[in-house]
Parts: sequence; structure tokens; C-alpha cells
Amino acid sequence: MNTVLVRNIVIIAVIAAVVAFLPGGGTGASVIITAISLAFLGSLAWVGTILYRQNRSWLYDLGESRRAGLYVAAGVLAVALTATHRMWSSSAGSVLWLLLVGASVYVIAAVVIAARRY
Repeated sequence: MNTVLVRNIVIIAVIAAVVAFLPGGGTGASVIITAISLAFLGSLAWVGTILYRQNRSWLYDLGESRRAGLYVAAGVLAVALTATHRMWSSSAGSVLWLLLVGASVYVIAAVVIAARRY
């Protein structure tokens, strides 16, 4: 058997054992899920830092207004994605979320396309 497959099966079995047999297993599962989520978010931040360092000169060549638009769109997208659960709890929030995400993606795409034309 492949060692990666065995490792993944063991990880799933350990998590299942924590939930099934320990008192407060639901809390243990929440802690494990939170730890995995934080590790994932940390890895996304690390990849973002590396991408920024590799493309720093390209970002500075954009000019002030396009770079500001790119940063604002990325910030709005991050806030909208963070508040997804709260915004989707109402119909007006759902429409606002769709508008914010759509506008942010449009601005980011427009800046990238305009920068590649030169």
C-alpha cells in the first residue's frame, strides 16, 4: 500500500476517534478544524508574500492609480469573502456580496489586462 494513503487513513481514523470516544469530541473536532483552517490561511498568506516579492517590479510599473485600484479591489474582495456568511443571511446582503465580488474581480482583471497590453 502507498504510504501516503496509509497516512491519510490514519489521520482520518484519529479524527474520528477523537469525535467518537473522547468526552467533548465535538469540541475536539472544532479545535482540529480550526487548526487546519489556520494552517491553510497561513499558507495562503505565505504564498501571497512570495507572489508579491516576485512581482514587485511589475506592480510598481503599473502606476499610482492602477496600483491603488488593484489594492482597493483586493481589499474589498478580502473583506467580502470574510463576511460571506453574514452577508448571505439576507437577500440584500446577498446582492451586495455579488456586486462587491463581481466589481472586485472586474477591476483586478481590467488592471491585469491593461498592464499586459504594453
